[in-house]
Amino acid sequence: MSNDEFDYDRPTPIEAYENTRRWWWRLVWFLLIALLLIWFFSKEWVIAYDDEVEHFKYGSIGSEGNQGLPTPILQALPVIYKDELGDQGFAKFGLIQEEGHDLPIGFSKRIVGGIERAWLNCSVCHYGTYTLPGETTVHTLPGGASNDLDLFAFIEFFTRVGKDPGFNTNTVIAAINSDEVPGNLNFLERQLYRFAVMPLVKKEMLALSNQLEFVARQEPYGPGRVDTFNSYKVLQFGFPMGPHDISDVALNGSSDYPSIWMQRPRAGMNLHWDGNNASVTERNFSAALGAGVSPVTVDAESLFRIRDWIDTLEAPKFPGEINMALAETGAPLFETHCAACHGMGNADYDEQLAAYEVAMAAKETGEDHAAEALIKPTRYDYDTGKYPYLGQVVGLEEIGTDVGRWASYDQDFAAAQMGLYAGTPYRFRHFKKTDGYANHPLDGIWARSPYLHNGSVPTLRDLMNTAAERPKTWLRGARELDLVKVGYRSDARSGGTFTYDTNVLGNGNAGHEYGTSLSDAEKDAIVEYMKTL
Repeated sequence: MSNDEFDYDRPTPIEAYENTRRWWWRLVWFLLIALLLIWFFSKEWVIAYDDEVEHFKYGSIGSEGNQGLPTPILQALPVIYKDELGDQGFAKFGLIQEEGHDLPIGFSKRIVGGIERAWLNCSVCHYGTYTLPGETTVHTLPGGASNDLDLFAFIEFFTRVGKDPGFNTNTVIAAINSDEVPGNLNFLERQLYRFAVMPLVKKEMLALSNQLEFVARQEPYGPGRVDTFNSYKVLQFGFPMGPHDISDVALNGSSDYPSIWMQRPRAGMNLHWDGNNASVTERNFSAALGAGVSPVTVDAESLFRIRDWIDTLEAPKFPGEINMALAETGAPLFETHCAACHGMGNADYDEQLAAYEVAMAAKETGEDHAAEALIKPTRYDYDTGKYPYLGQVVGLEEIGTDVGRWASYDQDFAAAQMGLYAGTPYRFRHFKKTDGYANHPLDGIWARSPYLHNGSVPTLRDLMNTAAERPKTWLRGARELDLVKVGYRSDARSGGTFTYDTNVLGNGNAGHEYGTSLSDAEKDAIVEYMKTL
């Protein structure tokens, strides 16, 4: 046998063993890396906050995975559309930008599929602001109504972006890599955005634009108001919204954002403006859907954390001076004309609070006290046994207020809601169609201007007058308070940004003509008393 027939490069048994071992280790590492990548891209990461108010402002409720945009794209939009938004950016829609945060209050972040996405949470609709006369300091009301937010303009903007050919990969990448957006995309990230992220985002935004086409047929409703259920019908259930599918009245049922403080005493009352549910938890989970959550993406733990916070969140105290002598005159008038439907201030609050503090101090020393002595009293009396119509629904024929919000919530929608969160402990069981609007407690009523469910009356003093005497057109969007009539200023010098016309569909200011026959002095006394609530 010649030397040519021998394979001098054949590995020895030891070399063959080492080669096999290296091959197996490569396979193991490959599988581990693959599993790590699969785990990473399927894992959701949330930016959390220890402080309850910070969590409310920026904590996720699960909307990012359903309707959210990659954070850099969201940050790039004010750059791409600077001609429209100006230097204000998203503040043009009334969103509040705080120093140290790259997105406004009401936006939260979550890493979904390996991409950081951002979208809305509860505080986008429930974070109020005000200024005092002669001052520029902006005071905030966590849990209050977002009087600045122009959701109609915000929705219109995003529907236009979804159909805009100028919103494309090149413009987005250029904006993200500009000096006006924090961070930059490296070469690999640019390819990811070019071939994966942007095609998906364009598809999602175009679909959203098509779903919300009906918004173009609505009357603009201005800052501090929301079309509660029509978008909900489309995005959750695909309800048809053409001219033959929904009446103009039901299409224009916008209402003011409500405050969400002191929710525990409201358990069992009929909630929402039309009283369509008596469960605070179901109301919260339903509202989360309106912010972009789906039953699949909802962060229940976060919602329960917010619920625990708003259960005992105290209504803010009136920030101006109160004529206590006049308020004391107004108290019995309020009790006679208003309390049966709305409750009133807790007259024994100071005494009860003192007893509570004594009991809590004694508890620290190990002394026994009755359980009720350790329950912190509330400044407002929510006793539905004492006030028979509190939390109850008043029929349309009696209350007489605008029917739009009532009409927008119909029986078909109520039935569809009952299937939401199926297979979970959060499945809806209490939604119903009612015959009118619900009576609510008036705690912190000074901070809930404008008034009536659709925000058609600018001040409490105006509400004490007949519909014929109430303002017909006025300006919404001002932050400065009228400390006398109680509400936001609405005159030509108020700084308001939106003309509210009570003749426009859905904007009617009729109804709720209770106490309107009282004298001006009596009305003034009742308003002064309501400052104490």
